[in-house]
Amino acid sequence: MERKTIQEINEIYDLELDKIVKAIKQKKAKKVLLQFPDGMKPYSMVIADEIKNKTGCECMIWSGDCFGACDIPNVDNLKPKIDLIIQFGHTEWKFN
Repeated sequence: MERKTIQEINEIYDLELDKIVKAIKQKKAKKVLLQFPDGMKPYSMVIADEIKNKTGCECMIWSGDCFGACDIPNVDNLKPKIDLIIQFGHTEWKFN
């Protein structure tokens, strides 16, 4: 698969990066876990790099399965401690 730019990914999915950046800054999160559905995992590194560049936080990508918004990873025993979890959906934007 060809590597897409953040702009190309944002044209397919409404990433709401401004909201994500604002939340990270408000919570002063230093370690952020990003959870993606399987369909978005090929773009996860590009998205993580963009978030890191805009916030300075360390982004970690959950490699396990994600079966929807109620499927929150158990991070209680993870080291380092996670400050914030951000979940992404996979519905593409379609305009008629």
